[in-house]
Amino acid sequence: MDGGLNVETLLQRRVCFGDIELARVVDVILDTSLRRVLGLDVLCGDRIRRFLPYGACELVDGVVGVDSALVLSDELDFYRSRGQALTVIRRRGVPLRTVEG
Repeated sequence: MDGGLNVETLLQRRVCFGDIELARVVDVILDTSLRRVLGLDVLCGDRIRRFLPYGACELVDGVVGVDSALVLSDELDFYRSRGQALTVIRRRGVPLRTVEG
């Protein structure tokens, strides 16, 4: 991304494989320095929350695109424990600047 990313804009975006909606973004997981997006916490159609690595998706026309449903991982707790969730950061009132995508 050129210049950075406003992570707030990712919330509630659809996650799609082609024309098929797989999930919606419910949170953004940042590294501990709050400088880089690790991935997305997504709520899938089966009502299970999963982790989508940021490097495995592409932001196109307001949609988070993926090449396969297999990039959605059940390891959400692992990544949440090693990063910072946007929803927690907002509750704490920590100012967030544009981050690297």
